[in-house]
Amino acid sequence: MGNFYFDIETTGLDSKTAKIITIQFQELNRGTGEAIGELTILKEWESSEREILTEFIRKSGIEEDYPFTFIPTGYNLNFEHNFLKERTALHSLNPVDILNKPFIDLRAFGIIMNKGEFKGSGLDKISGKKTNGKDVPIWYQRKEYGKIIDYIKDETKSFIHLNAWLYKTMPEFLERYKKENKI
Repeated sequence: MGNFYFDIETTGLDSKTAKIITIQFQELNRGTGEAIGELTILKEWESSEREILTEFIRKSGIEEDYPFTFIPTGYNLNFEHNFLKERTALHSLNPVDILNKPFIDLRAFGIIMNKGEFKGSGLDKISGKKTNGKDVPIWYQRKEYGKIIDYIKDETKSFIHLNAWLYKTMPEFLERYKKENKI
């Protein structure tokens, strides 16, 4: 049973025409939100999209009956969800559906932290992440894979820092809310 930072990189935004080029995940401490273990990055350019999907399914245990085996924790998981469903089906694999099992999506916190505005609530805007990833498809086309890996590592670090901060801070807000509202 575990929470896992989870993200993908793709060649574009349309799950029907763009492909998944990386799948990355790292186990998180369920009490602190901090990373434990190593970051796993499955790279399409070393095998194929089908192979990294198959390896992710095998390594993560996401298809197991127990719904808490792999709890994806990310930012805007609807994007990953759409790609996983579409691309697994395309490769004649069982479609992976991450939104009908337990998951934790920090996107809602980003929107609230941005005063309810969607625009400007990206992970890069609120966490100190260096860029928003728009160059990943360009780097992929140019075979600048090292830049993609560096981007993934920066994004992972930024996400986990925000995640751990929320784990530390949110219980304090709950106590404050209860006290102020006499609950």
